[in-house]
Amino acid sequence: METTKILVLALITGILAGSISGYFFSNQEDSEEEMIKEFYLQQNAVYASPHSLRLKMDKGSEDYVLVDLRSAEEYEKEHIIGAISIPAYKDKKTSAYDDVDRIVGEFSKLSKDKEVIVYCYSTPCMSGRKIGKLLAENDIYVKHLGIGWNEWRYFWNLWNHEYEWNETDVLDYVSIGKEPGIPKIKENTGVCTVEGGC
Repeated sequence: METTKILVLALITGILAGSISGYFFSNQEDSEEEMIKEFYLQQNAVYASPHSLRLKMDKGSEDYVLVDLRSAEEYEKEHIIGAISIPAYKDKKTSAYDDVDRIVGEFSKLSKDKEVIVYCYSTPCMSGRKIGKLLAENDIYVKHLGIGWNEWRYFWNLWNHEYEWNETDVLDYVSIGKEPGIPKIKENTGVCTVEGGC
């Protein structure tokens, strides 16, 4: 009987020791290198380069769908050429984040064979991130344009290469009205490639 008690006590102690050590080893903080690697993997998985997008437009690529999340009113005034409108705003001052069924429904109709890229007002704007999260919770995955409408329209030189400042005109990449518009195909638009990006 005494031997059985000792064996049970040893077994319980072993299980506890294994559980505790397993907990500590599984909850160790990532090394700095692992965190850096994870950061860049996430950044490259989520963000789409505006420069690479512009080059895709120049080459007539059709492997993406660009979605403007601003209000329909703002979209009609001006938008990135080729973008479709799926508003996350009822008007320019009122969000429509709670209109989940409509937003998810519209995104679910988009081609599964194309990269879907969303943009909103500006780089720090949270609309794209909030809608991206909402969509991911519904098993729809989109990329986020690295800049917003304001940077695309008003800070063209900020994100294009310096040698391109005089070779490109922002108005060639802006459309007005309810229709997306069609980007103009251009020859020799830079050294970057669609496959390699910039």
